[in-house]
Amino acid sequence: MTALWLALGFLTRLPVPRITPQAADHARAVRLYPVAGLAVGVVVATGGWLGALIDPWLGALGAMIGWILVTGALHLDGLADLFDALGASHGDRERLLRVMADPHIGSFGVVAIVALLAAKLVLLHLLVPGQVLTLIVVPAIARTAPLAWARWLRPLRPGGMGAALHGVVRLRDLLGWGAIMVGLMVLSPGLIIAPLVIAALGGWFARRLGGISGDLHGAGIELTETALLLALVVAQRAA
Repeated sequence: MTALWLALGFLTRLPVPRITPQAADHARAVRLYPVAGLAVGVVVATGGWLGALIDPWLGALGAMIGWILVTGALHLDGLADLFDALGASHGDRERLLRVMADPHIGSFGVVAIVALLAAKLVLLHLLVPGQVLTLIVVPAIARTAPLAWARWLRPLRPGGMGAALHGVVRLRDLLGWGAIMVGLMVLSPGLIIAPLVIAALGGWFARRLGGISGDLHGAGIELTETALLLALVVAQRAA
């Protein structure tokens, strides 16, 4: 259970017991990130369901507030850092990496956060309450992405989160979670896009930035979640 508490303590703001982990527990915790994603999904779906009892927009707002509170807006920081860097780098990779390492947030980062939250709110409105159960698995699927990126991409900086995750994910971890992800896709055909989104983002991180970092893991999770919500809406309208 120690690894699970570590995963929940890092990726969520849910209360967890005080623990004294061993070195191996941290590696096992990384492999349980999708479980922490399920916990996030339960909170999101619950907020959406409760709000939708009054109005679909309140359902969307409830889901959004639940999403922010349970994660502590952890991954939005990485999204802001990425877009600040993209906006300021002007094609210079070294400048891009320097800006990403800057803890301050700029105008590009603010716009990226606002745009992503607005997109999520609108998409949630289109999904709640009809697909509220599907919302449980969206954060879980998105949190399988760092496992793939940590195994396939080199860390951008030594000592950072990208380096900490690199090498701890085994092939059988990816295969196992991949099989579970395929099983979850039966909830909605829109979720079938997940492997393509994860692969496309990983390929873009490799080409544009040359690897992965903690900020990119966070940004990638946010972008994957939003892409999955959009795919669910498209599949719903096409049905």
